[in-house]
Amino acid sequence: MALKNTNPTQTKSWSELTTHFHQTKNKTLKELFNDDHQRKEHFSLEFDDLLVDFSKNRITKKTINLLVELAKEVDLKDAIEKQFSGAIINVTENREVLHTALRSNSDEPLLIDGKDIKPKIQSALRKIRAFSNKVISGKWKGYTGKSITDVVNIGIGGSDLGPDMIVESLKFYKNQLNTHFVSNVDGDHVSEIIKNLNPETTLFVIVSKTFTTQETISNAETIKNWFLKSATIFDIPKHFVAVSTNLEAVDNFGIDKSNVFPMWNWVGGRFSLWSAVGLSISLSVGFDHYRALLDGAEEMDLHFRNESFDKNIPVILALISIWYNNFYNAETEAILPYSQYLKKLPDYLQQAIMESNGKSVDRNGDKIEYQTGTIIWGSTGTNMQHAFMQLVHQGTKLIPADFIGYKESLYGLSDHHKKLMANYYGQIEALAFGKTKEEVHLELKTNGELDKVSQLLPFKVFEGNRPSNAILFDKLTPKSLGKLVAMYEHKIFAQGILWNIYSYDQFGVELGKELAKKLLKNE
Repeated sequence: MALKNTNPTQTKSWSELTTHFHQTKNKTLKELFNDDHQRKEHFSLEFDDLLVDFSKNRITKKTINLLVELAKEVDLKDAIEKQFSGAIINVTENREVLHTALRSNSDEPLLIDGKDIKPKIQSALRKIRAFSNKVISGKWKGYTGKSITDVVNIGIGGSDLGPDMIVESLKFYKNQLNTHFVSNVDGDHVSEIIKNLNPETTLFVIVSKTFTTQETISNAETIKNWFLKSATIFDIPKHFVAVSTNLEAVDNFGIDKSNVFPMWNWVGGRFSLWSAVGLSISLSVGFDHYRALLDGAEEMDLHFRNESFDKNIPVILALISIWYNNFYNAETEAILPYSQYLKKLPDYLQQAIMESNGKSVDRNGDKIEYQTGTIIWGSTGTNMQHAFMQLVHQGTKLIPADFIGYKESLYGLSDHHKKLMANYYGQIEALAFGKTKEEVHLELKTNGELDKVSQLLPFKVFEGNRPSNAILFDKLTPKSLGKLVAMYEHKIFAQGILWNIYSYDQFGVELGKELAKKLLKNE
């Protein structure tokens, strides 16, 4: 049942893509648009409230056809089916990869070790809903009989970045609870969070699969000691809940067994916000919005699983990324959301993508001779236009970019939104088509600066031909956000298969931790 092992560079498609690259690499986006006046229609995909326009990439129809052939040659379809049906595709850790099951509404059984996991998932969701409703409605009382006002999520990595990003992104849908996140083992972080909290009205959610993660347990112990300055150990069950598998450690901490939410081995940390790890999301925006987030992700799951590769949004995005990474030698990708709500999305995707595909040995354990993984970075528009976009426009590096936008704003300030979206489209156009010497000459002449032409001309020319994808949703809702995050998850998976690596382990994270432990012991 394991994944097939195919070195992509040894395939017929790769060889054809190499030839094709040398034939087309000097073709500009201007020329491609002149050759095909319906290029935007020919290189766009629509899926309900989502439009992905990938026309401003240095590709032709033949490029896409050859890349799709590559996906077929490495048997991506087989890998997708194996993931969804619960095969052990995280081979190095002997685990299934089933974050998709967490958002599935289908009643079709999914067996792990002969047992259907769907009832467990439904049971966990019911528990999240009941608990969230109790806390949000004020029925859940602290040790002095007051309702909860603040929720603190204590976790790190996937137990922090996912929930934190979603809570920030869905701020518009927030209820009265204030949500905080503690992650870093830096004591100043936890001190800043707790200094303004009232222990009588604060609920702490400790998220740690093993309940031994150094950062999380250090922070949890510090918070517990702070709490016990005004409360007793018998009050802990009213203020601390856990998302963990280590029931014994949770019990030793003083958390009531009925306040423990499950985690499962078949869900990787960086894909776990869809599980009880997302408890703080449900507390922040309410369970109905949390369920809508899951439903949006499921819609993307079904699209990814069932759509042919040439019309499959995550697959096309993965293939285009490989085109730049492996043929143009572009090393980075910029994620540029035109919504201040999504300011934490680049950080979240940095972990999801770089921890997954930052690998240098293939699925046989052999050293890889080609590039894998992309360096992910970014920020929100229009802020980044006044920051790093200079380098993207006129620097010496090729940086493909994803522009994420929304047709409607949430508060309805339409004048602001028109300006925001004018910038969104303006940046995409500028990157693609640039500004020629002739255009600069005319501009200087019009401005009465003809005497400065020889001095300023080279500095004001934009060569353009810089690629981007326009990812456009109707509106930022829990459902559309679920769809967006799942789209990137599947892009990660598809790239891992194409590169012949295991995307779901992260041994590279371990060595530094081990050395830190040794250093602490030797003190």
